[in-house]
Amino acid sequence: MTTEGIEGFLVETRNYGATAAFWKSLGFENVLETGHGSGRWSHPGGGPYVFIVEQHERELVTHPVLKVADAEAFTPDRAPDFAQRFTPAHWGVRQALVRDPDGRIVALEAPLLDDKDRNDVVEGHHHG
Repeated sequence: MTTEGIEGFLVETRNYGATAAFWKSLGFENVLETGHGSGRWSHPGGGPYVFIVEQHERELVTHPVLKVADAEAFTPDRAPDFAQRFTPAHWGVRQALVRDPDGRIVALEAPLLDDKDRNDVVEGHHHG
């Protein structure tokens, strides 16, 4: 099994408020506010979401997020170069990070496996 296409984009910023206002001006609506400098924005007309994250520690990145139905059954024709294997993330998915041939990151997100994954996320054992 491969992916189900682009589900969203991660957009890092130095100023969450300004970037959120930019996307709002383009018709996107806030559908998840984390309360700590990040949020998910979707367009009422459909298409991929934009997940905005304020970050000040390193160079800013933007990358696509692809949907995977089942992390355990993910078997692309070409073995991926994993920067991070599938790991439960605090926003309720299992996330993996793979590198394209030029070293750019592409995120893969799959549903959590079971209650143990959910408990690990709640207890803070994994971070995406």
